[in-house]
Amino acid sequence: MSPPHTRPLHTLGPPPNAWQVDADSADITRPALAQRVIALSTETKQLRLDLAKSACIVIDMQNDFCHPDGWLAHIGVDVTAASQPVEPLQRLLPQLRQAKIPVIWLNWGNRPDLLNISAGLRHVYNPTGDGVGLGSPLPKRGAPVLTKDSWAAAVIDELVQEAADIKIDKYRMSGFWDTPLDSILRNLGKTTLFFAGVNADQCVMATLQDANFLGYDCILLRDCTATTSPDYCMQATVYNVNQCFGFVSSADQLLHGLDRGL
Repeated sequence: MSPPHTRPLHTLGPPPNAWQVDADSADITRPALAQRVIALSTETKQLRLDLAKSACIVIDMQNDFCHPDGWLAHIGVDVTAASQPVEPLQRLLPQLRQAKIPVIWLNWGNRPDLLNISAGLRHVYNPTGDGVGLGSPLPKRGAPVLTKDSWAAAVIDELVQEAADIKIDKYRMSGFWDTPLDSILRNLGKTTLFFAGVNADQCVMATLQDANFLGYDCILLRDCTATTSPDYCMQATVYNVNQCFGFVSSADQLLHGLDRGL
């Protein structure tokens, strides 16, 4: 019989949170991933960060929030601003994938029966009870509002999702509430998070705040983030991120850091 340290071991789990095992032993040392440090300019500080510990979370770039036939447009919201992140993300995401930084699509995708959605949450989006609320069919498309696997909840056509990307459904403004997001990030060893998507002052901000409370390092990519709310809501979001919850940078700054660091 070969000595234990020379026998081939099998990997359980993704690095850096993986074990190496066979029938007789388990190596639970969890070797760290090799560092890949870059510099990133933000609005308040110059950062040094490790790409091996980084992930990008793209939030709610979905038809219901961004498309003129979607839900927000139906209830009278001007969704023009929601298209602003598209061009920066089209430039950034392929480079992040090339740098082996996970791209996580965090989308609102409810159960069809809405059994995990409270009356209070449903009231926010259908205060009269007889409007087009969560799960209601869209007048122009017939798709149920923000329902998993529907056209309404799908990512807009302008943004390409790759097979290796990670897709997570959420059911509240915060993507950490009642979802596997935290477990996935911890298994992957990701502690630095880049945030993008819509709406900046609602789902992006709620998710970023919860990430900060959980101990993640948070970087809002300002040009990859937008809101259909009034301008002062975006201003307040940027102010609060800089003041309390992390840092604010841009796709161009991150691309510059990737180019110089790789």
